[in-house]
Amino acid sequence: MQIRNIAIIAHVDHGKTTLVDQMLRQAGVFRANERLTERVMDSNPLERERGITILSKNTAVRWGDTKINIVDTPGHADFGGEVERILRMVDGFLLLVDAAEGPMPQTRFVAGKALALGLKPIVLVNKIDRQDAEPLRVHDEVLQLFLDLEATQEQFNCPFLYTSSRAGTSTADLGTPGTDLKPLFQTILDTIPAPVADPAGPFQMLVSTLDYSSYLGRIAIGRIERGRVRVGETVALLPLGVPGPVGDGPYEQARVVKLFSFDGLERVEVQEASAGDIVALAGLAGVEIGKSVTAPDYLERLAGIAVEEPTISVDCKVNDSPFAGREGKFVTGRQLRERLFKELEKNVALRVEETDDPQTFTVSGRGELHLGILMETMRREGYEFQVSRPRIIPREGPNGERLEPYEELMIDCPEGYLGVVMEKLGPRRAELLDMKNPGVGMVRMRFKIPARGLLGYRSEFLTDTRGTGVMHHRFFEYGRWAGPLSGRSRGVMVADREGVAVAFALFNLQERGTMFVKPGDAVYEGMIVGENARTGDMDVNPSKEKKLTNMRTTASDEMIMLEPPRLVTLELALEYIEDDELIEVTPSSIRLRKRALGATERRKLARNARAAEES
Repeated sequence: MQIRNIAIIAHVDHGKTTLVDQMLRQAGVFRANERLTERVMDSNPLERERGITILSKNTAVRWGDTKINIVDTPGHADFGGEVERILRMVDGFLLLVDAAEGPMPQTRFVAGKALALGLKPIVLVNKIDRQDAEPLRVHDEVLQLFLDLEATQEQFNCPFLYTSSRAGTSTADLGTPGTDLKPLFQTILDTIPAPVADPAGPFQMLVSTLDYSSYLGRIAIGRIERGRVRVGETVALLPLGVPGPVGDGPYEQARVVKLFSFDGLERVEVQEASAGDIVALAGLAGVEIGKSVTAPDYLERLAGIAVEEPTISVDCKVNDSPFAGREGKFVTGRQLRERLFKELEKNVALRVEETDDPQTFTVSGRGELHLGILMETMRREGYEFQVSRPRIIPREGPNGERLEPYEELMIDCPEGYLGVVMEKLGPRRAELLDMKNPGVGMVRMRFKIPARGLLGYRSEFLTDTRGTGVMHHRFFEYGRWAGPLSGRSRGVMVADREGVAVAFALFNLQERGTMFVKPGDAVYEGMIVGENARTGDMDVNPSKEKKLTNMRTTASDEMIMLEPPRLVTLELALEYIEDDELIEVTPSSIRLRKRALGATERRKLARNARAAEES
């Protein structure tokens, strides 16, 4: 059987997963009368809730006598590590671009990686049924992108198709409307080369991704580069290192317990697989991403997977608040350490380091969303912990100068909000790279901004643009230290005692700012219960009840009308807190608190900090 291995890559929300769902339907994976579940590829509950792809997934369809292995990849820049590692498994890629938005930051990032590996592209200009679609303009923008990314002549002359993921249609000519995805399948067979592999040589495979089964243990997924593998055979698992023949160094031997191939949405158990196919092997205990699996009598290591370094880190520590242990199932330092190091097995862009404090661990990742998804997953599993404010990871330049990560920020907003966006980004040291006004009332701006400058900006941006603006960002480069940046402009309201929030107290406090708690919520001394409308923190008593008297008049009882509190999510909390604050994460709640809970202790620390600055 012929094999084609392709990845499908695009910016977030450009229609990748919907297109894969339609490809599965039209290739006969679902029966004609079977109702297609919306976004079948997004199997993770967090993916379904947020409508984004977080983990890359393998599927396969059969078109004629050819098996097409498809890898659906995340579109968000924070999960770029997922994309980088699976590109080693494929020979070509479908580059999906929105017919109205055109190439976006993540499109540039992933396409650059794929073109550098020499993969063959097929460009799909998607969502041509949008009212504001301009497929010809986007066609030219993609060609300009390929020029910027130094594509080869063969890659530059790739086929273009115009598709609608929702309708499941594709066409090579805009003048002839498409009726199905047959042109797409045919283009894949004609353009993407079959894997160059030697089925007769000794077995060799690179582990590109991992899965876990409580019954089988770790499952290694990758493409067989050479030879064949059968169930029951003994294979060698080589440690990470320089590619090429391995000398007398130590290596592990293991037996292939189970062997799976991909077919539709299912993993099909097979007895044998040959070079070029993407398979899953079970039985290798010490397997890690980037390791090579070979025949035991021919030890030759493949080049590992290079993933870009993380740019942002947080401290993850055991919960020590007065409410510690009330809601979580896993609350000790040992349990937290085991869970964080277990995540490293499949999350290649993540780093976990131990600190001098055995109860605190430094977790580094690609961005706030990358770290936020890990924390959200952990809290749903029953873990309870505290998180510090995110901080950037600086580097040292060739001449000893201090460097920090810069992000490429792309903003789409109505013309009327242009001034307020520029005004807010100025103090954050953003540099405008270019600005386009297509003439439909929306302006597109591209900035270069320190990663520190983006912390806390998203919520401010949505408020400034009344929810009509859209912002995307990706890692750009390491550049010179930009100097001090202004932090949060408002203070917070801090509870001064333990108790339960009551409506009477919150009614009086909401005039001073925005509340984070509602009546009935338990609070403790040092917990942040709201945002102050002014600078500086304010100690308040949210559990103060109304004093009852035996004298009643018509004016003594007021109608208490409370505004809904601001919903604190993990992403909002990571953006919001300052250095002297922590996020308390439990399975049923997310609270903000001060590091030092007592008001006297906080004043003493502030006094010492001022004295240190003056000296």
